[in-house]
Amino acid sequence: MRGQRTVAGLLGLLLVTVACSPAPVRAQDVKPIGKVVTVAGKAMIEHIDAAVVQARLSDDGASAKVGDPIYRGDVVRTGADGRLGINFADGSSFSLSSNASMEMNEFVYDPDGKDNSTLISLTRGTFTFVAGSVAKTGSMKVDTPVATLGIRGTTPHIEISDDGTVKFATLIEEGKDAVMKRKAGPAVAPPRQRRADRALGVCRGC
Repeated sequence: MRGQRTVAGLLGLLLVTVACSPAPVRAQDVKPIGKVVTVAGKAMIEHIDAAVVQARLSDDGASAKVGDPIYRGDVVRTGADGRLGINFADGSSFSLSSNASMEMNEFVYDPDGKDNSTLISLTRGTFTFVAGSVAKTGSMKVDTPVATLGIRGTTPHIEISDDGTVKFATLIEEGKDAVMKRKAGPAVAPPRQRRADRALGVCRGC
């Protein structure tokens, strides 16, 4: 009898513990870092954070629509006929062309803070973006297959081809662009490329 009472007591304690356990994180508890403002054709949002995936199970949680939130860790992709525009909380904006892929690695922004930071990875496609407050008050970096760009308020235009070629240009200073491919071993950039690097704040080895 004593053993049965002990087992019953343990079961009761287990039930109470389960009942009092915190509920899974809901979508409203996760703060978005931006939102979709324009979309055309096929565009997908892959939510890496499981807590966010739970809130977007309908429609496979992927098809992008105007007003959809963007979270840290998300991967955004466009199809062959896709176009997508995103506005971020700090006022920066990104436009993605067709067959583009972008990952939101890091986004820390406090309007009153000085330690703001952003890291976004671009893997393919064409991107045009306008830097916001993070670039002016903290550290905004954009990673590409060949270099990491330190953004300081310019308006970059980046094209990443399927063969690994990356073209950088700024929409503010004309004539300063570069075409680069990943090569084995260190390489010295030609003078024109170095000018583009200075304009965009390219950081190799960041």
